[in-house]
Amino acid sequence: MSTNSRIGNSKPAFKTVLPWKLKSVSQTRQDIQSWRRALAMFQSVEQPTNWVLQQLYNNIRVDALLTSQIENRKDQTFSSDFVIKTKDDKEDEEATKVLSNSPAFRKIIDAIIDSRFYGYSMVELQMIKEELQILELPRTNIIPQTGIFYDDYIEQTKKIEYRELREYGTFILEFNNLVMHEQDFGLLNKIVPHVLMKRFAQSCWSELCEIYGIPPRYMKTMTNDPGMMSRAENMMRDMGAAAWFIIDKEEELEFAQGVSTNGDVYKQFINLCNNEISLLISGAVYGQDTVNGNRSKDEAAQEILWQKVLADQRFIEQEVNTKVLPALARHGLVKEGSMMNYSEAEDINKLFDFATKLMVHKDVPNDWIEEKFGVPVLDKKTEDVLKSDPNKAVLWAQAQKLSAALPSNFFD
Repeated sequence: MSTNSRIGNSKPAFKTVLPWKLKSVSQTRQDIQSWRRALAMFQSVEQPTNWVLQQLYNNIRVDALLTSQIENRKDQTFSSDFVIKTKDDKEDEEATKVLSNSPAFRKIIDAIIDSRFYGYSMVELQMIKEELQILELPRTNIIPQTGIFYDDYIEQTKKIEYRELREYGTFILEFNNLVMHEQDFGLLNKIVPHVLMKRFAQSCWSELCEIYGIPPRYMKTMTNDPGMMSRAENMMRDMGAAAWFIIDKEEELEFAQGVSTNGDVYKQFINLCNNEISLLISGAVYGQDTVNGNRSKDEAAQEILWQKVLADQRFIEQEVNTKVLPALARHGLVKEGSMMNYSEAEDINKLFDFATKLMVHKDVPNDWIEEKFGVPVLDKKTEDVLKSDPNKAVLWAQAQKLSAALPSNFFD
């Protein structure tokens, strides 16, 4: 296995409690054997090593489908509203507004979500000019199994027991989602074999296109004549980019007849890997399946994905309420005992239909309508209400005619 060469020290925007050395990353081809070797190093009881597996996770993240699935799941959480409440269960509007618009708080939530995919995350908090700054620590240097942080994950000469530091829990926040006895090393660990086999199938399909897309050419000549051989080589080289070969007039060459295919076997295998990735991230296959897809199926898949997003939000609430907000309270950014809650998503169309039917029998406050639907409203005048109802239009006309026929002092 090739190792990474040292190229210098990392230079974050502020002085870190846990400094590390920046390393170049090897871009060698990964296969199933690489994954098994990384798992063996990760599960070592005497001296676990995590950087090989974490670099493999980073390597498979370049897959287009995997990236879109993860970003889709994250975006639904980032687009959801949340509120910060004080310990007496009242909304802290100022803290809610500040954290909702804080890039640093978004990075913390992103690290919490990533801990479900990578197995763990760790961030460092700093206050720079009264502004919260977040630095995500490299997972390659962290060994959560033993609570060790290495400044150099290859040499491993200098180690820090980060959970024993006084900054732990205030400046250093750890989100550990590993379950070693159940071999749960992050969701990406289950996806690794599917991405690697998908790459293999794509490579084979590309080779098929290269061989059968442009058929090779051959030429017969007198191979023992240097002049004729040189002329034949120049001729074949100038005729294009297809594969070519030269044989003697007395020689014969035949291609082995393989299974006749246009790549369907590779396409089906790639689709199988894509479906497995979608099932692991979103809980269902939707969107990319245009052959067997339909609206009802995709709507059901979206509902399953939303359930996973709700589970992510509950997990985020637990981590934020037990680790993040207590740390921010020590920095004076929120009040002691503050709690975070995601707002329940409402179906606006169903709510509008319900409100429309309710207004026939009950009075609905204008401020509630403005808050829910964002439409400024005013109460209609009595005559406008009567005119707008076809069933009451005749009664309105008769009332107007009767009032005009009676003298002004009729009821005096």
